[in-house]
Amino acid sequence: MDKISVIVPCFNEEQAIPIFYREITKISAGMNGVEFEYVFVNDGSKDKTEQVIRGLAERDKTVKYISFSRNFGKESAMYAGMENASGDYVVIMDVDLQDPPALIPEMYEAVKSGGYDCAATRRVDRKGEARIRSLFARAFYKLINHISQTEIVDGARDFRLMSRRMVDSILSMCEYNRFSKGIFSWVGFETKWIGYENINRSAGETKWSFWKLFKYSIDGIVGFSTAPLALSSLMGIILFFISIVGIIFIIVRQLLYGGSAYGWPSMICVILLVGGLQLLSIGILGQYLSKTYLETKRRPIYIIKETNIEK
Repeated sequence: MDKISVIVPCFNEEQAIPIFYREITKISAGMNGVEFEYVFVNDGSKDKTEQVIRGLAERDKTVKYISFSRNFGKESAMYAGMENASGDYVVIMDVDLQDPPALIPEMYEAVKSGGYDCAATRRVDRKGEARIRSLFARAFYKLINHISQTEIVDGARDFRLMSRRMVDSILSMCEYNRFSKGIFSWVGFETKWIGYENINRSAGETKWSFWKLFKYSIDGIVGFSTAPLALSSLMGIILFFISIVGIIFIIVRQLLYGGSAYGWPSMICVILLVGGLQLLSIGILGQYLSKTYLETKRRPIYIIKETNIEK
């Protein structure tokens, strides 16, 4: 009998968990010949998420849980879930039901019988999302696919079902700064994409502010492309040649017409432009250096405070 482990990262989701559990168990009950386990990862929640999950575990032996010592982030929660899942197949999905559980049977059949190692989902629209947020999201996917050799599908979700060998490959990438959308693509394997329309949360509020999404996008660019470093170098080369041409032009004009060396306002503008580009280049370099610094510390990706998973 195949076993599917459903990994569910949770951060302040006490309202959504009971609704999710009710819906996912309906789906699992209809999949004959398949065993399920549910791995809830409490990512340092401040509400009653931990108590709600513990209550489910007491009533249902298929419910496993991991509670972090603090908030480590969704990336760490997904990694912890995969590392502690025992299933032949692993599903990662959000608890707010924006990832529809009804797709799991189709995803399972695609991997079980369709020759795929992964069945992944993507949103085909962004209904209900703020326009400015959708605009920046689409711009991010276009940018990262242009500057990175790792293709990331527009609208891709973390919601996916993977074979054990793909999960093991992902776990072998134990980097501290994680961008899972890129990692899923980087490890390769055949993937079937399943599109669906955007669905609103079942309960609670989103934990992803615009600023958090912006920082997450920076992590993705830094983690899967060195193009910004090349860009800063290119800007330096271009400015160098422009300055040479400008110096020659000023000298020639001074010799021919005189008085051309005056004009401190334009000089200030040039200084501000060059200074701004220098700071931008230093900032880009700093992003890569900071990620390298954190990786060299070799800190654990997460710390478990409590779990009912026996090893």
